[in-house]
Amino acid sequence: MNTLRTTDTAAVLDRLFAAADLEEVNPAPWPLDTPFADASAKQRADALAGEYMPISRSGGQLLYALVRHGRPETIVEFGTSYATSTIHLAAAVADNGMGHVWTTELSQAKVDAARGNLEQAGVAQYVTVLAGDALETLAEVRGPIGLLLLDGWKDLCLPVLRLLEDRLAPAALIVADDTTFANMADYLAYVRNPAHGYVTIAFPVEDGMEISCRT
Repeated sequence: MNTLRTTDTAAVLDRLFAAADLEEVNPAPWPLDTPFADASAKQRADALAGEYMPISRSGGQLLYALVRHGRPETIVEFGTSYATSTIHLAAAVADNGMGHVWTTELSQAKVDAARGNLEQAGVAQYVTVLAGDALETLAEVRGPIGLLLLDGWKDLCLPVLRLLEDRLAPAALIVADDTTFANMADYLAYVRNPAHGYVTIAFPVEDGMEISCRT
């Protein structure tokens, strides 16, 4: 079975991707006087609460395939947004018949929207949405973590990885999205340094992905 192809799940994903495509054609200007790079994570989350910022379609399919293959019991996602990537992860958990997704989002508006989308897609039972700062909400998630998706603010991807590192299962997969962004440089330097215990490869999807295996 492929839950992504069921009527309810497919309809929600089609709606989310269509809205994101429209948003990309007509991007909204940055609404704050404070430059994006100088804004806090909370300021960014509140200012961009209406922005979808989803994973790409091919990236979502890749996540689904990785979870189906690896069958991780615990999946952690940093950066829920409107739950596009979360739905792909949860659909794979549903089809595996095992596992759970823990995801975190700083914007309360997006938390509410994500929970609604997960319900409409029929996969809410496989997901816990943690509202608040990921460096706080993820501190209590128990390992071993079999798959970690990093798709929140790019300058926080490395701190989140370091926070969860001692809870990663042997051979855990870490998937980082949007790796072509300049502020992912520190993260990429870290996982590409063999001394830190990863085997890693760049994967050519929209805006880039890095797939790393914990050794």
